[in-house]
Amino acid sequence: MADKSAHKAKVRARILDEAASALRTGGTEGLSVANLMKRAGLTHGGFYAHFENRDDLVTHAVDRMFDDSAAMLARFLTDEAGIAGVGRLVENYLSDTAMRRHDRGCPLPWLSGEVPRMPAAAQARFRAGIAAMRSAIARVLRANGQGEDIADALAASAVAEMVGAMALARAAGEGEDALAILAAARGAIMARMPAPV
Repeated sequence: MADKSAHKAKVRARILDEAASALRTGGTEGLSVANLMKRAGLTHGGFYAHFENRDDLVTHAVDRMFDDSAAMLARFLTDEAGIAGVGRLVENYLSDTAMRRHDRGCPLPWLSGEVPRMPAAAQARFRAGIAAMRSAIARVLRANGQGEDIADALAASAVAEMVGAMALARAAGEGEDALAILAAARGAIMARMPAPV
């Protein structure tokens, strides 16, 4: 029985990994259950052993993408790292490598424009993911001596600029203009950050 449950969890994880990748590269319209199951090496009929319907899949795939984002935030925004950790997060998030990874990374630049067309549960998960990113940065800023209002405003501004800069860099074709957008955003965000205490 335990082996069967473990197998089912592994298959579900594989479907969610494929769905998250498909959402990043093709958006919600590009997510076909039949194609997804084929990419995962599974039958179309097996889908319903894991998800109620396509909307349920989209909701859980959004969760899966934000799990990746939470791991990234935890890696950079440690208590010991302080403001330097925020700097490393900004450098990583707005890097050339991250820009070119179409199947991985934060879902915000890829899918923010599609949120109004997502199922209500997926919209709620998406909003929670945005709030978690802002809160993680604000927590570091508060620990570095910023008041709550200033920390929250700086964190909201940093997230908005990181997401916007990445979306614009990809729209600019990922060439020299795109790299300039990323560099300008990195510099502007870090210029607003307080000096480490």
